[in-house]
Amino acid sequence: MYVIVLGIDPGVANTGYGVVAQQRGRLFALDGGVIETSPGLDAGRRLATIHARVGELIDEYRPDAVALEDLYFGVNARSAFAVGQARGVVMLAAGQRDVACSSYTPQQVKSAVCGNGRAAKDQVQRMVQTLLALTELPKPDHAADALAIAICHTNGAPLAAALASA
Repeated sequence: MYVIVLGIDPGVANTGYGVVAQQRGRLFALDGGVIETSPGLDAGRRLATIHARVGELIDEYRPDAVALEDLYFGVNARSAFAVGQARGVVMLAAGQRDVACSSYTPQQVKSAVCGNGRAAKDQVQRMVQTLLALTELPKPDHAADALAIAICHTNGAPLAAALASA
């Protein structure tokens, strides 16, 4: 069985993406990067850019699922609102292509990748590198986070499916 997951670390300025495949229990990185939008563009254009690029990634890799990082409400509500908008256009692109979306908290992702929900960013990067057998640390941070989100879903999805059908 071959499973492909598109992981997304949403943001308006920088949306990280990572495409991970799992075959016979082994994980492989197929792609990873960042969708950058210019602060000079209005919000609608920025969101349209994210939507279009995520749609292209889904069309190219035909993932079985899209995994997103949950919205984190920190001190800055304006920033959280913008991230929510980016999440929305990612979910729209997936929904238009009938691809299921799942969300994970940062703690769930860190726990799935590192075994510790409070792991530091550099520890997550090193574990992503190890789990995907990458020759270098995944960069930039948003791409590494997106790969970690995809790994989290890939490793947890079979268990979730088994529990749902039980």
